[in-house]
Amino acid sequence: MKSNADTNQRSLLRRLKINDYMVYVIFALTLLIFAVWLGGTFFSVTNILNITRQTAMVSVMAVAMTFVIASGNIDLSIGSTVALTALVVALVVQYTDSIILGVLAGFSIGFVVGLINGFLITKIGIPSFLATLGMGGVVKGTAMWVTNTAAVPVTNSTFNTIFGLGDIFSIPTLFLWTIAIMLVGHYVLKHLGFGKKVLSVGGNSLAAQYTGIKVDWVTTKVMILSSMSAVLAGLLYTGRMQAARYTFGEGDELTVIAAVILGGTSMAGGAGSVIGAVVGSLLMGMINNGLIIGGLSVSQQVIVRGAIIIIAVGVGTVTSRYAKSK
Repeated sequence: MKSNADTNQRSLLRRLKINDYMVYVIFALTLLIFAVWLGGTFFSVTNILNITRQTAMVSVMAVAMTFVIASGNIDLSIGSTVALTALVVALVVQYTDSIILGVLAGFSIGFVVGLINGFLITKIGIPSFLATLGMGGVVKGTAMWVTNTAAVPVTNSTFNTIFGLGDIFSIPTLFLWTIAIMLVGHYVLKHLGFGKKVLSVGGNSLAAQYTGIKVDWVTTKVMILSSMSAVLAGLLYTGRMQAARYTFGEGDELTVIAAVILGGTSMAGGAGSVIGAVVGSLLMGMINNGLIIGGLSVSQQVIVRGAIIIIAVGVGTVTSRYAKSK
């Protein structure tokens, strides 16, 4: 028979949800390490703003990926979608000089990619991992074929200002995009019916279906949302670089997933934190930046980043299991 102390300890651990706060602990520790190691060089205003610019694209996609993973799925096609939609937008803007037409073209393609992903998962029955992996290959190949791997410059200064180079009161527009998407995503996940349905589907899809939730439609919606976030990331990449390239988004899917998991979203579904995912994205960017300033070689940077992810996710998993077993 368990004592009152054991019961209280179990209750406290569950209320604290240690895994949900792990990313903030690691973030603070990383800041402390870089403060001691790099000092003022790392904490200069210029460098901090650079980090927010560099991580904006991953942060935007991490918000949508939180919904995907919380629903019990995964999307490996986002990096390819970034590249294709960025090239299409750049081409449309280049030939028409219309930002609206370019943006509409990009989001139209993103919608189709997400819809196909949702169809493959819900109607054909292909696991999301394989469906989006295959779709990513198709989209990536299309991106390379559209311009024969050539870059597409964007000379429209308004486009570049809105999506990359501008600032408001010395705050980069890229960071403002991140904050805006994060706040909307957090509100939807925590306070709107759609967010609750996503968590229900991820927690127990069969039970959710019995309560009247259209599981297939919710799954399709989160896949469309993920592709749409990749379109926005493509716009931000293009605005920042003043050109579109087929290499945009390459490898971002793994960084995005790592940020979401570090942020406290369960790979099993049913739980997610949009704010945690964005902090996880900033953490990844901060680590990359700090290691570069610290003079580590590329191979050493890869080793350290991998170790940090393993430690963070491992500690979170252990503490979660301990909390449940008490």
